[in-house]
Amino acid sequence: MTDTTISPRGGVPERPSLDGLEETWARRWQEDGTYAFDRTKERSDVYAIDTPPPTVSGELHMGHVFSYTHTDTVARFQRMRGRTVFYPMGWDDNGLPTERRVQNVYGVRPDPSLPYDKDWRPPAAPVDDAARKNPTAISRRNFIELCELLTVEDEKAFEALWRRLGLSVDWSLTYTTIGSAARAASQRAFLRNLARGEAYQAEAPTLWDVGYGTAVAQAELEDRERPGAYHRLRFTGPDGREVLIDTTRPELLPACVALVCHPDDERYADLVGAAARTPVFGVEVPVRAHPLADPAKGTGIAMVCTFGDLTDVTWWRELRLDTRVVIGRDGRLLPEPPAGVPAEPYAALAGQTVNGARRTLVELLADAGDLVGEPRPITHPVKFYERGDRPLEIVSTRQWYLRNGGRDAGLREELLARGRELRWVPEHMRHRYEHWVGGLTGDWLVSRQRFFGVPVPVWYRLDDAGEPDWSHPLTPDEAMLPIDPTSEPPPGYEETQRGEPGGFTGDPDVLDTWATSSLTPQIVGGWETDPDLFARVFPMDLRPQGHDIIRTWLFATVARSHLEHGALPWHTAVLSGWILDPDRKKMSKSKGNVVTPMALLERNGSDAVRYWAANGKPGMDLAFDPAQVKVGRRLATKLLNASRFALGLGAADALRAAATQPLDTAMLAELSGVVATATTAFDGYDHTAALMATEAFFWRFCDDYIELVKERAYGTGPAADSARAALATALSVQLRLFAPVLPFVTEEVWSWWRYGSVHRSPWPTTYEVGRAMEAPGDPKLLRLAADALGQVRRAKSERKLSMKADVPLAEALGPAAVLDQLGTVADDLRAAGRIAKLDLLPDRTTELVIACAF
Repeated sequence: MTDTTISPRGGVPERPSLDGLEETWARRWQEDGTYAFDRTKERSDVYAIDTPPPTVSGELHMGHVFSYTHTDTVARFQRMRGRTVFYPMGWDDNGLPTERRVQNVYGVRPDPSLPYDKDWRPPAAPVDDAARKNPTAISRRNFIELCELLTVEDEKAFEALWRRLGLSVDWSLTYTTIGSAARAASQRAFLRNLARGEAYQAEAPTLWDVGYGTAVAQAELEDRERPGAYHRLRFTGPDGREVLIDTTRPELLPACVALVCHPDDERYADLVGAAARTPVFGVEVPVRAHPLADPAKGTGIAMVCTFGDLTDVTWWRELRLDTRVVIGRDGRLLPEPPAGVPAEPYAALAGQTVNGARRTLVELLADAGDLVGEPRPITHPVKFYERGDRPLEIVSTRQWYLRNGGRDAGLREELLARGRELRWVPEHMRHRYEHWVGGLTGDWLVSRQRFFGVPVPVWYRLDDAGEPDWSHPLTPDEAMLPIDPTSEPPPGYEETQRGEPGGFTGDPDVLDTWATSSLTPQIVGGWETDPDLFARVFPMDLRPQGHDIIRTWLFATVARSHLEHGALPWHTAVLSGWILDPDRKKMSKSKGNVVTPMALLERNGSDAVRYWAANGKPGMDLAFDPAQVKVGRRLATKLLNASRFALGLGAADALRAAATQPLDTAMLAELSGVVATATTAFDGYDHTAALMATEAFFWRFCDDYIELVKERAYGTGPAADSARAALATALSVQLRLFAPVLPFVTEEVWSWWRYGSVHRSPWPTTYEVGRAMEAPGDPKLLRLAADALGQVRRAKSERKLSMKADVPLAEALGPAAVLDQLGTVADDLRAAGRIAKLDLLPDRTTELVIACAF
């Protein structure tokens, strides 16, 4: 690595400005290939980053700017340390969010029964509310094409923002999670999971989002507090005994299959093993005991319905109960009652929404005298799909699952061991991973009943009656991938046999978007398609991501890599926090407190915004603070002006000369400590500590050292040469220390007097700084001189004098040893303070005192 390539020196401008730097340098970096990955390097010289692909079904927000800036500081630091950095950018463009965005923007809905219309054209976007409420039905293929069209436009806007922010990615490595390479990798991994028995299909109770019309995995759930009500229902036990049940879901009464109490609850001990009859329907259901029943909740005995919640599923499975499903995939009660439930009372509920059925059944209960008292309002947690707006239901469906340790204790322990093997930054985030893995209750549901995603790559034979053989799926050869079984026939079949008895049918589902995103290291690393590249980048060095998706993206990626490669996908995971508004509330569109990144970048400059972002440590939340952005702009402006001043003194021509004067070596000695601190901090992924140390020194350098040394630097002779040499070294080193955080202003200043790019220059070392000193310096000497000058300035300020006012006489009082040190920089102090005569009076005071006479 050298700093003598790419671009020539540009000279110091008369009026340096931050305006326009982003456009200038983003273009230059792209033209010069400044951040291009060198795939000829050995693995030991590569630093590979598994970059989070942001979802392109909306707008980037300040949280993205925050976390991606952190990652970029790592990439820039490692590049300057001599590594070739594998830093791709991806777009997560498949899945439910994209579909919903397309539906809202164009007012359409997919209908798989419709034929493809090659002449169909989308309406002008965005459409009005009326079109959204009454969407136009289009074929599956037309809908997918529309998804592809919109994501391409979204990705252009996202790339423009990332370039404006200054991310040092290699744009030639860009990938999408719906692209051909991603689809092939996702399908290849699934087929291998299937061949090893890690993927399987099952008919089972499934969490279902009725709004999106798809199954949902455990990792995608969130609890939301919602109003509800307890209804007390009267069941009839043996000999007419009254059994009271409290429930928030009376509409599930026709789905009731049992009553359950705790084994130790003496109130119901005599009922266990007997039966009770449901109100309204008069269906006989068994009374069973189970330890999950809570004696303190409600009346202490609960009805088990198929299915009201996940506890119902547990009771149903472990107690081997009957199944009476009443809610369909559309969120309405089925048109026909389940077996054993009388049709007459059920007819009033058939086809109703859940809320409508609840109201009707409450009326039926009241009319029958089986509703005890009035409903009691409560607020309770209700499970939602994290992107959905309607409560989840549980329906019985056939789905694909991937083993993840939820039902396999051995695999669970292996994945916990992987978590302990991984380096976590900050370390305490590992506990979130372990808590998630330890709390898994089932395998990963990876199939989705949607359209814009990676197709499940299997077909099924149809028997003579046209029924599919689910237990023996037909699979393609890996060389055929990617494939779409809904439009391509399996090997050995013709398209004319689709849907015909004795023929085949394609799996209509797509894979969960996380099932593809969990393979980002493999997708971008060229797994099975570019073995040479894969060997150079995998396992990767870094996974940066939000702490809120440890349970989804991080865990899923670890699981897939463990199953396929028997290894971690990366060595280190760095977790970022959330962005809060100035009132320390999480930013969200629903709260209306989101700040638009592009406008902020244009108004304040990208370096200023990056400065704010870099003040947030890994794992810690950070409040958006416009004042701190302004501090960042002030710092960038000062860097421009201080650099111009130093170079105006002739520092550029003294770069490789040695500093000889005590004040100069003192400054460089302190700078050497800053280099050590910043390097250690970056090695530990603590960009904030590196920035703080660098910034604190820079302001001392500007306010103290430059002021003390500038008169000498204007002169000639060895002392002036020493000052210019120290200024040159200090400027060169500080530009490189700031470069990971402030890439635009540092590149601009570097171009005035150095060749090449600062971002391709070597990271500064303590050896480099030490070599610039003729003899070792004492950092304390600069602090001492700054203290003395500060006292002179205060004396002038107290007398309301200009800082340029002359001081006829100044007396320095203090311990002899201190004054001996001060004497070595007395000439610089006199010049900076405009002191005509400086007397050193030892041992008059215990601390340094500068007394000025005017």
